[in-house]
Amino acid sequence: DDIGHQVELALGSSVATRVVDGPRRIDVVVRVPDGNAVDPDLMAQVPIARVEGGLVPLGAVAAITRNESPEAFAHEGGQRMVVVGANIRGRDVGSFVAEASEVLAREIRLSEGYSFEWGGQYRNQQRALQRLSVLVPASVLLIFLLLFAAFGKLRQAALILLNVPFALIGGIGILWITGLNLSTSAIIGFIAVFGIAVLNGVVMVTYVNQLREQGESLDEALLHGAATRLRPVLMTALAASFGFIPMALSTSPGAELQRPLATVVIGGIVTSTLLTLLVLPTVYRTVELLYQRWSARGLAD
Repeated sequence: DDIGHQVELALGSSVATRVVDGPRRIDVVVRVPDGNAVDPDLMAQVPIARVEGGLVPLGAVAAITRNESPEAFAHEGGQRMVVVGANIRGRDVGSFVAEASEVLAREIRLSEGYSFEWGGQYRNQQRALQRLSVLVPASVLLIFLLLFAAFGKLRQAALILLNVPFALIGGIGILWITGLNLSTSAIIGFIAVFGIAVLNGVVMVTYVNQLREQGESLDEALLHGAATRLRPVLMTALAASFGFIPMALSTSPGAELQRPLATVVIGGIVTSTLLTLLVLPTVYRTVELLYQRWSARGLAD
């Protein structure tokens, strides 16, 4: 213990004394220059004070060697734990973990009592995906119920929900073009763009229904409605898209979370808007004609 304490003093990890300066107490540490990187031969020359008096070199009472070992032993769940860190670039975390797990299972045989698990960003991602696997379907179902309550017709509620896959097309496409990965923030971006896409569909279908109630034919209502609602739909889409452009181009700290979300929103809005103005009126006409035929045959209310 005496020798260990003096070695700690030499390495500067213990306080040798204190200097009193009025109300202040200043620790004084006497240490070997570059003690943490000193070689064993030089360390062996460190003088050690004997209890009986006098000094002896450390090499006379201890064998000094250089070994590599963990800086500290961490514990979790009553077991020792060693953390191996890695920064992943140029690919998504999920595929990296899947490939690394396969290599570890194939090439490494752990002794009894040893195990490994993935943590960090991957663990957080898996927890978030588990929650989103429930929240996303619940969000779509809630949107459908609200649409049905607003229109009172299943066919038109389902028609407006077609904007959801329209938004998916643009979001996934722009992720592929920009080389970004499908991360948790990107999935949250999809949820955000679903609301904007559904809003555009509601604006279009509501106005077409109003025109038909005023006596216009199906084709006239669709042409008039698409032309009249072009400006409101574009205003909604452009305002949301321009607002996310700074986030999509950001390179500041935190951009790895902002960019996927903003990019998905921009891409989803572009495709959902175009398809709302072009495809939705066509599908609306097809659905209504089929409904009229089924009604004539007594297959629908």
